[in-house]
This record gives sequence, C-alpha cells and structure tokens, in this order.
Amino acid sequence: MDSLPLVTPTAQRQRGITLVEAAITLMVLAVLVCSAVPSFSGLIERQRLSGLAAQLATDVQLVRSASVWRNEPLRLSFYSATWGSCYVVHSGARDQCSCAENTASAVCTADAVPLKTVSVAATTGLSVQANVASILFDPLHGTSTPTGTLRVVSVPAGSIHHIVNVLGRVRTCTPSGSRALPGYRTC
Repeated sequence: MDSLPLVTPTAQRQRGITLVEAAITLMVLAVLVCSAVPSFSGLIERQRLSGLAAQLATDVQLVRSASVWRNEPLRLSFYSATWGSCYVVHSGARDQCSCAENTASAVCTADAVPLKTVSVAATTGLSVQANVASILFDPLHGTSTPTGTLRVVSVPAGSIHHIVNVLGRVRTCTPSGSRALPGYRTC
C-alpha cells in the first residue's frame, strides 16, 4: 500500500512590520531627535550671529564706498537702549540721528539724512556694541575716524568682533577661549 504523502500547510510569508517593531523604531528615532535638538538650536544661534555680523561688516564697507561715491562725509553711528541696539548710516553730525524705538527707522534732525538703519531687538538675544559712538568716513581719502571695535554679541553663542582701521578696512575675529567660534580667526 502506498502511503499518501503528508500534506503540510504552506507557510505564509509575513509582509510588512509588526506593531512592536514599529514602536521600537519610533522610540529609537525619538531618542535620536531629542539628543540632536540642543545642538541644532546652538547651530541656529551661531548662524543668526554670523548673519548679523556679516551684515555689519558689509554695511561698514557700504558707508566707506558711499562716502567716496557721493563725495560726502558719512557716519556709522551706534545706539543702545533698553529695547535693544541699532546702528544708523547717515550724513551730518553724530547727535543729529538716533534710532526710533522698536522700528527699523532713524529719526534725524537738521540737515542729516539717514541712508540705512539696522535695529536689533533685545528679545532676539543679539546686540550690536561698539567702543566708539560713531565712525566718520572721509570721502576724499576713504579713511575712517576714529578707529573702532564693533561687536555682535549673542549670549548663548558668543561674539564676533569687527576691527575697523584708519583706512576703513575691517578685520573680523572672535575672542579666544571657550567662546571662540569656528571659522573665524581669534583676536
């Protein structure tokens, strides 16, 4: 007697993933994302700091070249208040222009004309500081008087310094130490 072959049910192949595998994958991703968030916020702060510092360096060169092009002495003046800090590119004397609170405009008196105003609210965590109140750019020679150190400061990220020499040229650096920023030479 021939025996009949035993018929075994064919094994079904599983497709997709189980609920347990999906939960474990999501948990691992959540841990990775949570560990990356602090470094990502630091990156954003450094980028904001670098962006404002680049804008300030560009504006120093703008004032210098606009002074020569217009054949008119121009100033870069710095102001600080409780609401934040700002700088104004303008003609006239230093005390003829000031920043309007919480706006991106300048208020000038007499014959002074504002050309550009940059305001930085204190709520952004950034500030623009200078060791001089104003720098005057001479149209005949393209020089600046007095020389100065301009600082863009972020409390969590550090600071970037622009040193303006008598020729109106800018040297950019970051203070040495633990707050030194990568990509900048140290002061």
